[in-house]
Amino acid sequence: MAISYNERERVFRLDTPRTTYLIGLADEAGFPAHIYYGRRIPDDDMRYLLDAPDTPYGSSREQVSFLGRLPSEYPGSGRGDFREPCLRAETAEGYGACCLTYVSHRIFGGKPPLEGLPATYGGAEDCATLELVCRDEDMGLEAHLYYTAFERLDAVCRSAKLVNVGAGPLRLTQALSACLDMDGQDMDVITLHGRWASERMIQRRPLAWGKQGAGSQRGISSHEANPFIALAEHTATQSRGMVYAMNFVYSGNFLAQAEMGQEGRVRLIMGIHPAGFGWRLAPGEAFQTPEAVLVCSDAGLGGMSRTFHDLYRQHLVRGPYKDKPRPSLVNNWEATYFDFDTEKLLAIARVAAEAGVEMLVMDDGWFGRRDSDTCSLGDWTVNERKLPGGLPYLVGEVNKLGMKFGIWMEPEMVSPDSELYRAHPDYALQIPGRAPALSRGQLVLDMSRREVRDHVYEQIRRVLSSANIEYVKWDMNRPLTDAASPALGPDRQGELAHRYMLGVYELQERLLRDFPHILLENCSAGGGRFDPGMLYYSPQIWTSDNTEAIDRLKIQEGTALVYPLSSMGAHVAACPSHTNGRVTPFATRGLVSLPGCFGYELDLTKLSDGERAMIPGQLADYKNYGWVFRTGDYYRLASYGENGTHDALMAVSKDRRVAVLDYVQVLSRRTERTLLLHPEGLDEGRYYRRLDTGDIRSGAGWMYGGVPMPRLEGDFAGCLVVLEAADH
Repeated sequence: MAISYNERERVFRLDTPRTTYLIGLADEAGFPAHIYYGRRIPDDDMRYLLDAPDTPYGSSREQVSFLGRLPSEYPGSGRGDFREPCLRAETAEGYGACCLTYVSHRIFGGKPPLEGLPATYGGAEDCATLELVCRDEDMGLEAHLYYTAFERLDAVCRSAKLVNVGAGPLRLTQALSACLDMDGQDMDVITLHGRWASERMIQRRPLAWGKQGAGSQRGISSHEANPFIALAEHTATQSRGMVYAMNFVYSGNFLAQAEMGQEGRVRLIMGIHPAGFGWRLAPGEAFQTPEAVLVCSDAGLGGMSRTFHDLYRQHLVRGPYKDKPRPSLVNNWEATYFDFDTEKLLAIARVAAEAGVEMLVMDDGWFGRRDSDTCSLGDWTVNERKLPGGLPYLVGEVNKLGMKFGIWMEPEMVSPDSELYRAHPDYALQIPGRAPALSRGQLVLDMSRREVRDHVYEQIRRVLSSANIEYVKWDMNRPLTDAASPALGPDRQGELAHRYMLGVYELQERLLRDFPHILLENCSAGGGRFDPGMLYYSPQIWTSDNTEAIDRLKIQEGTALVYPLSSMGAHVAACPSHTNGRVTPFATRGLVSLPGCFGYELDLTKLSDGERAMIPGQLADYKNYGWVFRTGDYYRLASYGENGTHDALMAVSKDRRVAVLDYVQVLSRRTERTLLLHPEGLDEGRYYRRLDTGDIRSGAGWMYGGVPMPRLEGDFAGCLVVLEAADH
């Protein structure tokens, strides 16, 4: 088993294939303390690394500095540790000091689910779990700290269940999921920042004194930040160096922070953002934190990325599309916006079917009186003025063409100009006596309330039951504001944001339970909720509303730093770009979209004959090589975000027989020197044929000698290079 306990040393050991994580019980009191996380080591006696005072805590005159120095696994507050805590709690009298000590533990195979929350999963053959029970006796608060170590992946997953074991009520004001105290010398902090249409931009900066990181208080993981943070050795590259990363399996408010303290130690923490958070625990009640995924890589950022990708593909994504190819599709949004009817959609579908596209997705505008974004959210009934015969007729006609049918919905929102809002204005999040703030002309439904969720779901269920719908794009286009609920008492309003998220998770779980055949794709005004929590319900997420190919290079690179290529919705969009007006070749737009979940976001009936003729070839590439991107190992060979001129990624099949290199020349090169790209992940002793030239070389030859890129004319050009195993 990957987890063991050395009773003599009082040390817990978690082993993955290449890493070791050690936890010790410090002092006679048994404070859970961090000892080591890094490359795998065989030694049992590593307790000497535990940096704690020798003087027993109970008899020390410096108890405050003892806790302030201790590398804690789950630090409390108010007792001497003045760094960011994982846990803050108050008694009914308002007293807030808390500190946890060991009570008991158990080690078992497999991984328990987290009630109501998304989480990674695995059986006894995949992983083992440590449940470390700690308590603050004076406060009557117990913490069950869960650690799961995976047998074949270098990942450790952490969460905490906080239980009121006392006689009076408690109030949690901070309940994070994980803490990692470690040496912080010569480290960089890596986060993913952004905004709408420019999500998940990679930011790397030297770790400095104080606090740095990322967070969201928008009720969603957000465009502006992503629930990911990493510490990397200053010299770490894509292929070498130590990297320590955390990713949060949650889709709401979060805090991801690195704090460099006075002694040069860094505290890395992750969890629900404490701003505005409060959770009342009556005696016997428990609060479960979401899960944080920890990855340690000694193979640089690339090793970190591949671990996250494998973990999420194998132990987070669920359903029939976990391992199946995703259908190619055409979405009518940039083709028509709200101006469409049945015949216009079928005209697009006919061209798509002739070219080999597998699905038509009808986007916003099919319901209520929805001819603009000013009305009808919440009224999920078909507008038969646009769609005579409703969904049964339209879907039937699309199916006759040999295509699947998908539909767009935004279930969490309501328009003030809607039948739902006129009947139930109280269903929207709002503070009594204050007019709620609009965003995109809409309000947010109170998903913390059962009656609201039931009303919304019944409408969804009727729509999805009315025709052969095989795909749903679930959108969410604004942050949470006026976040209050009449269903919660005055002392429980701090629970609203988390209860909202639990309600959304429950809705999506109901949809998957009742319609298990449906491919669900999440979206939030583009990439505003691209996180592991959403991946638990939908195997793919719309990456960004910015579909322009050159901008997408940076967006998709930042996304792939953590999330598998199979999770990224990526479409060939209209040109000039509706986002920035840039003109890029149709072929290059196809190359940029190929590594993701491939589709088209334009009016196929308006393409030139030359562009339309390219579609079968693009679809053939997606069919022939999409599986390599979807299931293989990802390598970043060149970064347009770093070099400003070109971009290249490679995927290598797990059996290392096929490698696909996707290259984009952003700016033309005024040089005679041939650009060489150096693949990774090939079998050195195997020979590979380059399909476009017929050249055959060993894996070592291609990797160390390099793959020459063809000379391409002009800006925004690209090519696909495929290496296949060959007999020699």
